[in-house]
Order: sequence, then structure tokens, then C-alpha cells
Amino acid sequence: MGKFITIGYGDSAGYERTDEAVRAAAHEHDSRLRAGGVEMGIAGQPVQVRNHDAAGAQVTPGPYLRSDLPVAGFAIIEADSVEEAARMVAGTPCAVAHGVVEVWPLRA
Repeated sequence: MGKFITIGYGDSAGYERTDEAVRAAAHEHDSRLRAGGVEMGIAGQPVQVRNHDAAGAQVTPGPYLRSDLPVAGFAIIEADSVEEAARMVAGTPCAVAHGVVEVWPLRA
């Protein structure tokens, strides 16, 4: 079994235009994933950390990554394959509410 990081992207406009029943089912899906051991959370405000040539850390508020949709949340999941991980997140709020979820395999 491998570990995967998932990054959910979505905005309130996409969320609000999604049928309320679909949103409720997506939140129930998240609850089932959490109950099964998935660690997940809503994204807070990021900082960028640089320490070029180990000369001293510089911390700058704000994201480095730019995308069409803001980062909404993260999860760490365990699955047998990237395909299984994708199936696991296909019912989450970002996936169903006009957003997108990336699945990144973690390699040791």
C-alpha cells in the first residue's frame, strides 16, 4: 500500500452552483474517508520558505503556486494504486463542486 497527497482546488462560486444534495453527499463522503483513517483538512494561509545556500531562512507570506482555482484543502491517503486513490477522492467536495483534486504519489 502506498501513500498519496491530494490537493483539492475549488472556489465558493463553484461550490455554491453545485446542487445542495450533491454537496451534502460530498461532505458525507469526506466524513467516511476520515473515519477510515484519511488525514485531511482545509488549507490555511501559506508561507514560502527559502534558505538559499543555507545562508538564513527567508519567510514570505503567500503562495508560490498559482492556479485558476485556489487551493482548498489537502489529504494524506493510503491506497494500493494511484487509480484507487483517484477513486477515493472522486466524491469529495472539490471534485464534485466544479473544482479539481490532484493525486500525488509519495515516494520514499
